[in-house]
Amino acid sequence: MNPHALPATTHSYLARAAESLSEAVAATEVPTRYACAHVAALRSAAALLSARARPAARTRRRQHNAWVLLAEVAPEMEEWARFFAAGAAKRAAAEAGSTRAVAEREADDLVREADRFLAVVERSLGLVPHVPVDERLVAVRAG
Repeated sequence: MNPHALPATTHSYLARAAESLSEAVAATEVPTRYACAHVAALRSAAALLSARARPAARTRRRQHNAWVLLAEVAPEMEEWARFFAAGAAKRAAAEAGSTRAVAEREADDLVREADRFLAVVERSLGLVPHVPVDERLVAVRAG
């Protein structure tokens, strides 16, 4: 895919995904970390969808969530779609303020997976992937 031919919305979603990922890394509360990481993944999926999806014919189709659409539009992303779809209920609980919905380890793992997913999306769009979260954390702690 030609990165110069990508729609502006694709670049916007990627930037917003990176912002959500940064918010997740900086979050001190576990539910916030989890929710921000999940939103980062959702925005990464939206970036890919905006680049690849084609307008549907004017037939009445059932609406699907982003994860279902991602698996349809980018079958190679089906495993990622299933993974993040499985965390949607926990994200909703975390956003609703539940402090028991997500363990700290789960939140940390989701931050890493959302980070990896963003890089996978960037590569699939022909872009140079961002600096991974782990490398940013090392640089911040060292500096």
